[in-house]
Amino acid sequence: MKVEIWSDIMCPFCYIGKRNFEFALKEFANKEEIEIEWKSFQLDPTIPKSFENTTSIYEYLAAKKGMTVEQSKDLHKNVVETARKVGLEYNFDKAVIANSFDAHQLIQLAKTKGLGDEMEEALFKAYFTDGADMGNHETLISIGTSIGMEAQDIQRVLSTNEFTTHVEADIEEGHQLGVRGVPFFVFDRKYAVSGAQPVDVFLNALKQSYSESIGEGSTCTSEGGCC
Repeated sequence: MKVEIWSDIMCPFCYIGKRNFEFALKEFANKEEIEIEWKSFQLDPTIPKSFENTTSIYEYLAAKKGMTVEQSKDLHKNVVETARKVGLEYNFDKAVIANSFDAHQLIQLAKTKGLGDEMEEALFKAYFTDGADMGNHETLISIGTSIGMEAQDIQRVLSTNEFTTHVEADIEEGHQLGVRGVPFFVFDRKYAVSGAQPVDVFLNALKQSYSESIGEGSTCTSEGGCC
């Protein structure tokens, strides 16, 4: 059975959703039969690829959602606590606002080498825990080589935009399927789960992949940040 996951590495609920899905998968009797494919999605493609950014993530979300910086900080505190409950460390004070497109190209390259899941995990940790700049090519090369990829392959892809069409195709495919927020999990194209759902929801989805129930949870959307 194939599970496709639309995600953006700058989406905090995507990392939380990934971890809950993994917990569910460990409990699933037929986990060895599950094929996972990560799909690209950009929450904010309008962020410039190259720019000197001094805006904090709190200021960024406040401007995007029309709230105060203090309200934004409160929302982020809640996300930090949610992440902590699943064993993740979020350091939003160190987060760097950047365009995620090149990181998605790196994911597409990793998928061709059977390292899609490892790349997603490495990018999530780099962004949310370590405060890495996802728009910096040297940073992306370092992240890629840390999971066994070749630096020259990564440099080639980033310099030639070799996987641009792959990223764009994933995003368009998601839109056609009705994906408006991430994470979004699709089970054999017949069963969908939206958001960072609890473990039992993912486990039920794995067990009932041919049913037509849809779950909805916390998501990040391109129109209004995370909620």
